[in-house]
Amino acid sequence: MTAAGARGPVTGARLDGPVEVPAAVRRVADGGQIEPVWRNELGGLTFRLAPHRGAVERYVKWLPATAPDHLADEAARLRWAVAWTPVPRVLDGGRDDAGAWLVTAAVPGRSAVDPRWLADPGTAARALGAGLRALHDALPVAECPFDWGVPARLAAADRRERAVVVPAEEKARRRAARAALPEPPPVDRLVVCHGDACVPNTLLAEDGRWTAHVDLGALGVADRWADLAIAAWSTEWNYGPGYEDTVYEAYGVARDDARIDYYRRLWDAT
Repeated sequence: MTAAGARGPVTGARLDGPVEVPAAVRRVADGGQIEPVWRNELGGLTFRLAPHRGAVERYVKWLPATAPDHLADEAARLRWAVAWTPVPRVLDGGRDDAGAWLVTAAVPGRSAVDPRWLADPGTAARALGAGLRALHDALPVAECPFDWGVPARLAAADRRERAVVVPAEEKARRRAARAALPEPPPVDRLVVCHGDACVPNTLLAEDGRWTAHVDLGALGVADRWADLAIAAWSTEWNYGPGYEDTVYEAYGVARDDARIDYYRRLWDAT
């Protein structure tokens, strides 16, 4: 059951054409090969840097100065999570007048939106569910300093709306969506959530097993359905209909339509 009027977890797109490389990324690359790989909805870019002058394969996330800078938040979460689960290791970061950047070491695997996995969505959807369960089981709730519960997400959405110029129509739509939210359902199981558990943020090995998670800028403690509802929903946007239940089965949980509906509405509202 999908929330009426909701837009879905569409967070970016692969890059195939020419891309202007920010000066900060060129400095980090230090003359090495730079491959643009992703653009997010905020205008942020992700680049792969080939091994060069003794440096390992790296990825650089860059955000323009006009976008909210959440890279410091992501770096803090990666540094915390890397002790328990496979996520990118933070190497460096910074900001200048043009924007901010975060440098991480590459981790094994291909994104679940790689053409290899778009051609085998059933395998990828199973890996998505299994990987999310492994993440939830590995990260210790009692030791997590980050909150992704409903009140925290609503408060963060209000702060972002005040900090960023949002078109009046979009602002009104989001406010209406928040006003229409019912009371959240009781927590099923409290876990440390990924925070953006969509298809592109799961990496897979060649044999179809999950290997790591990326893009953990919203990681925090919340009901597991805050992740599950969005992870399964994202299969529809990336693979087409028919793979949602595969995610739940691979995770090891029966679908819960009330919680799925609520957390999709919350996603759309925040």
